[in-house]
Amino acid sequence: MSIWTRISDALSALANGESLSAVFERLSAPPERSVAFTIAVIGLGAKMAKADGLVTRDEVTAFREVFQIAREDEAQAARVFNLARQDVAGFEEYAHRIKGLFGPSNKGFCDLMEGLFHIAVADGEYHPNEDAYLERVAEILEMPEADFMAMRARYVPNAEPDPYSVLGVDPTMSVAEIRKEWRKLVRETHPDSMIARGVPEEAIKIAEKRMIDINRAWDQINEAA
Repeated sequence: MSIWTRISDALSALANGESLSAVFERLSAPPERSVAFTIAVIGLGAKMAKADGLVTRDEVTAFREVFQIAREDEAQAARVFNLARQDVAGFEEYAHRIKGLFGPSNKGFCDLMEGLFHIAVADGEYHPNEDAYLERVAEILEMPEADFMAMRARYVPNAEPDPYSVLGVDPTMSVAEIRKEWRKLVRETHPDSMIARGVPEEAIKIAEKRMIDINRAWDQINEAA
């Protein structure tokens, strides 16, 4: 059963006129967290896509890059996106409900933010309003500032990312200590680890860029040592 079929089942349980954000209350069990994760990325992403004042084709296309969507599932995916855009609930309410579902300081929040960053820069520009939006979402989710800054260092276009910022390490640390942090990030980015956190198989592509970036950062630091 695809993630989109499971989402359809979750949406069918909503009462008439009930907002999309209400679906999180029904997805507290671990097996259904992948459904909650997908709706969270689409819901927050749809609202963020308007943060710079314009929903571009690139930003809509970015959803297809984050999630593998089969042709037969396109209509259901579009329905979720449109429900999120029309939902009267603000993005802060979404973020608070997601935090309540997963609990504070959950590694799944990094996966969620990864998807949002991907959508934010899909048009080749990182707008100040998008930055403020993402920073506020990260604040609500209680995402460590160092993790947020490391992620932003990887995604902000037109800037060569600092390898130490990408790995979230201090330049004064020894190479052995940095290697330990790099290996930890590699383990956390492994598809099996992400699926265990609630990321659906259809969204594992969000790990590809992260793995490339952290490996490149480690190579740069290791070669300069």
